[in-house]
Amino acid sequence: MKPICKLEHRFVDSFPDKLETGVLYIALDFATMSHLCCCGCSQEVITPMSPKDWKIIFDGETITVHPSIGNWSLPCRSHYFIRDGNIKWANNWNDEKIRDVREQDVFAKRGISDVVQVQKKFPNREHDYKVISFFARIKKFFMGQ
Repeated sequence: MKPICKLEHRFVDSFPDKLETGVLYIALDFATMSHLCCCGCSQEVITPMSPKDWKIIFDGETITVHPSIGNWSLPCRSHYFIRDGNIKWANNWNDEKIRDVREQDVFAKRGISDVVQVQKKFPNREHDYKVISFFARIKKFFMGQ
């Protein structure tokens, strides 16, 4: 099967037993999305929505998903963005990049925003440290850390 270049969205109460190719199913009650991988491999992709996971923007006609969809656990390892219902293919990541980003996600989900802790874990990723939460900056100022 050839790669998908566009996804139609459907808001659903629950996912169907058999997903259709080219459809992004969105179950708001469960804060979850699902679709068949856009590379054409037909693997099911489940994507959770939350402030620290993926977000959707519905403009009344199309869906945008942020951040990108990286299917690192699938054999195809496809990586793409969903922008206004269109698929924008992204660069492939090597195993080290995938591992680093997964570890950063764990830090974020645990609420660890202290830039010093993140810098110790990822010393070569200076561009990722630019966003420090307001409270981390206040703590650093008052605690002298």
